[in-house]
Amino acid sequence: MRRETFTAPSPSAEAFVHQMATRGWAHFPSEIEAADLPVMRTDLQRIYRLRRAVQERNGVAAGMEGTAHHMPGEGGSLDAFLNNLPLADMIERHFGGKYILLNFGAVMHPPGGKAYTLMPHRDIRAWSADCPLSLNMLVMLDDFTVENGATLLLSGSHQTPAMPTVEAFHSGAEPAVGRAGDILLFNSLLVHAAAPNRSNAERRALTLCFGRPFMKPQMDWPRYLPADAEKALSPLGRQLLGYHAQIPDSLDAYYQPAERWAFRPDQR
Repeated sequence: MRRETFTAPSPSAEAFVHQMATRGWAHFPSEIEAADLPVMRTDLQRIYRLRRAVQERNGVAAGMEGTAHHMPGEGGSLDAFLNNLPLADMIERHFGGKYILLNFGAVMHPPGGKAYTLMPHRDIRAWSADCPLSLNMLVMLDDFTVENGATLLLSGSHQTPAMPTVEAFHSGAEPAVGRAGDILLFNSLLVHAAAPNRSNAERRALTLCFGRPFMKPQMDWPRYLPADAEKALSPLGRQLLGYHAQIPDSLDAYYQPAERWAFRPDQR
């Protein structure tokens, strides 16, 4: 496994497109203000406890230690983060148009953790190298180091349909070392995994996935969130949570002028 540190500045729009096409990922330092990180960590811990209780109640807690899913809707800094999403323009450039949130999770990655994220994997099953369907965002809430299990990325693996062997992955992958507040964007076809945390503290991160509006998200946000939640959302927040890409549920909802369509014309 190669050990790499990230010292370069954020890529330009052109460099971002090139990096995504060639190695499959891009690193953006210091996207989150240092003053915002403590409250984001606190909110993450609060929501993790809520999600963990549901995992345990439904008998699916084993193997999910340190992971949480579907973070929006609990108020606080993580909702605000989504409402003012960093790098929104870069993500739109990647897709060449509008996109929605497919999922929004978090990983605590405790020392000695055994969660499923340790296995090399892709975050999308459909092979679509010529048409990007899905893009991952990883938000570092703590420093990412080799010792605390920085995410491993196998550069270029988004270009090959076959999954590498575990041995080939670990011999070629590099750790995404960075500082708290940094953000990684990477193709969801890129093979990646958490590395073992050999430190004495959790290594916390937000993990988001974006896709084209015609794709099904993991949660039906307009139905999941309270009926009045849309009022508090920014235009970007409404777009991300699928309020502009809803499926009509009646003939009256279907037969509407274009400006009132549940699935708007610009949702390609």
